[in-house]
Amino acid sequence: MSDTIEKVKCLIIGSGPAGYTAAIYASRANMDPVLYQGEQPGGQLTTTNDVENFPGYPEGITGPEMMMQLQKQAERFGTDVRHGWVSKVDFSGEVHKAWINGEKEIHADTVIISTGASAKYLGLPSEQKYLKLGGGVSACAVCDGFFYRNQEVVIVGAGDSACEEAHYLSKLCKKVTMLVRRDEFRASKIMANRVKNTENIEILFNTETEEVLGDGQLVNGVRVFNNKTNEKHDIEATGFFVAIGHKPNTDIFKGILDLDETGYIINAKPGTSKTNVEGVFVSGDAADHVYRQAITAAGTGCMAALDAERYLAAKDSDFEVATSTYN
Repeated sequence: MSDTIEKVKCLIIGSGPAGYTAAIYASRANMDPVLYQGEQPGGQLTTTNDVENFPGYPEGITGPEMMMQLQKQAERFGTDVRHGWVSKVDFSGEVHKAWINGEKEIHADTVIISTGASAKYLGLPSEQKYLKLGGGVSACAVCDGFFYRNQEVVIVGAGDSACEEAHYLSKLCKKVTMLVRRDEFRASKIMANRVKNTENIEILFNTETEEVLGDGQLVNGVRVFNNKTNEKHDIEATGFFVAIGHKPNTDIFKGILDLDETGYIINAKPGTSKTNVEGVFVSGDAADHVYRQAITAAGTGCMAALDAERYLAAKDSDFEVATSTYN
């Protein structure tokens, strides 16, 4: 074997709640995991200013702080956390190969994928400005809706997820204005009717966002325009929610792992983290297009590590399942 190739028992691709939790369990099971953080160390949660729905934090915690704590916990048990990202993989043989930053080659007995998914945004400079500031732009109503109780918010989207999030916000907010780019919903009739029949949801069809307005720190409105008449007007709002979909970060696995039409990795066996390739497991939002929460990502990270541990134990009689893993 070339000196430029590194051999590891467990390679974890990506960080965030899924990757770090997988690392905690894998390191406690003596799998000596090596974790590459990816292009966004800590994942999407690092863009979240306040996290109040993760168990164990009664006063809440910021997303970046939580990720730092999870990283330290993984390192405490021996995880080798590294900067860098996996740029290419080859899972065609018994040894799973991965290339880091297009250069370093790693051969792994097991691989845990926790590359996550990225929320789609409109791409407006004002939207990105307040997103980075944590000042009122969000792509997750379940995560952040609580902060806008009894306030007025705007949500963009026309599919089932957008309708579901608008309805969720309507239970918390004084008023929800829903912007739909076309003259009809893309959502199913039952979901569309649900928002249409909700008293405090106002739906504006043929309407797009021109600019997210604010005072430099916090959102205080949205400038919209009718794409039929070009008429513009401002909507007062303290929150701007974008619900136009997510893109799983799984491009490097195309043609190698089974993916659905959107790009989410398909579990080979429901109720497990197994993929269609033996020894390769998936956790977090790279496979989850339904829940997309930090706590569910962490749970599947645990599952992936346990599945990887059992795979190694079945393959190598010298590797014993660590009972401490379950404590």
